[in-house]
Amino acid sequence: DVVLSIILLFFTLPFLLIASILIWVSDKGPILYTQIRVGKDGKEFKIYKLRTMIVNAEKGRPSWASKKDKRITLIGKILRRTRLDEIPQLICVLNGDMSLIGPRPERPEIEVDLKSKINNYELRHLVKPGLSGWAQVNSNYAASLEGVKLKLSYDLYYISNQSIWIDFLILIKTIKVV
Repeated sequence: DVVLSIILLFFTLPFLLIASILIWVSDKGPILYTQIRVGKDGKEFKIYKLRTMIVNAEKGRPSWASKKDKRITLIGKILRRTRLDEIPQLICVLNGDMSLIGPRPERPEIEVDLKSKINNYELRHLVKPGLSGWAQVNSNYAASLEGVKLKLSYDLYYISNQSIWIDFLILIKTIKVV
């Protein structure tokens, strides 16, 4: 995880610099976006992303972003499509809070709701969360309870069958998606 994260940061640095300039020029707002997420054993940690939404996009209750979300900026659409907005999360891998491969971490506010509605949701916390996972390469964007249930089934499959080979397959599929 650490070696590959350092290599990825090195090779993506030019893209990160260009994206950072474009984000700042577009609205003079912050370049990075931070959020609290839930990781292994339910431990909360701070996640870093390139900002893809308008400043103060979430006023009030947190909500999932959708594909045609009006809060997403023009630059943000490009960053999301290319997954470049996720690159700063490599810092979380270097910090030990995340892995390259594993279930995607969720926000605590949303997770409380999901735990009350989906049996065994907390089993996702048996492993470190990842930048990419079995659910991400095998399922569409989840913006509903049914979508989250489907992704959970993929996460639990991954946790039960975790191996270097499945991690490699997820890595290859992630590159293909990007």
